[in-house]
Amino acid sequence: MTITEPPTPQAEPVLRSAYQQSIAEYWNREKDPVNIKLGEVDGLYHHHYGIGDYSPDVLTMPAAERDSAIIAEMHRLETAQADVLLEHLGAIDAADRVLDAGSGRGGTSFMVNQRFGCQVDGVSISESQVNFANTQAAQRGVGKQVRFHFRNMLDTGFDAGSVRAIWTNETTMYVDLQQLYSEFARLLQHGGRYVCITGCYNDLTGGRSRAVSQIDQHYICNIHPRSEYFKAMAANGLAPIAVTDLTAATIPYWELRERSSVATGIEKAFLTAYREGSFHYLLIAADRI
Repeated sequence: MTITEPPTPQAEPVLRSAYQQSIAEYWNREKDPVNIKLGEVDGLYHHHYGIGDYSPDVLTMPAAERDSAIIAEMHRLETAQADVLLEHLGAIDAADRVLDAGSGRGGTSFMVNQRFGCQVDGVSISESQVNFANTQAAQRGVGKQVRFHFRNMLDTGFDAGSVRAIWTNETTMYVDLQQLYSEFARLLQHGGRYVCITGCYNDLTGGRSRAVSQIDQHYICNIHPRSEYFKAMAANGLAPIAVTDLTAATIPYWELRERSSVATGIEKAFLTAYREGSFHYLLIAADRI
């Protein structure tokens, strides 16, 4: 089964609002060391956070070696997070096609292709990210299997029922969840799997906390309440089969990042929000019914 490109003359504009244009401009300009330097460790460029305990030895290394050791350890935690996502994608074989929705510079897409041997399509509204990721695919010799597209994840233009699995890794806070899951339900085969890792605010405690609002402002995003994910999935035929709270597991990453040379200043807001319980870091796996 293949995903066909929609005819170019009839294609809708990829960026359909001033907000989407502002997000695209942000990521087109973005060259944050926290993304670039970590990716340079082994060539896998992630745009997400990490999970798991870090080795305390990196903090006691000689000054000349300490920062590079911290960077490498942070990248290890990033890759560990992606590995957990991959473990929830279900049964995928080389004949399947999967979709990375909000694919960034391509790190997780390459990991999926390497593990399963399947076809991977990534979509992003950042042309800069798409170009970077396609260059990476060519350099890795997987350009025919792993392709990145300047597309809107809310309306990809790909064929209905054409993908076995879809994932979003910290990208859902930029879109309307009802629109997103309507598109995913259209794309997924019956029984196909969707996996989401996301930060969401705890609506049991009320609205967004001050710390969550600071995160929104920093990344120009709109963090959703936890309950909205499950409402939107239920409304679009996505049945959760696993929900994992990764909040405690991600705190060490932020503690280490706060002590690194690539800290951006937003670390305190994340740590405050996680520790006070106003913000959760969840993995949700759901099947298309």
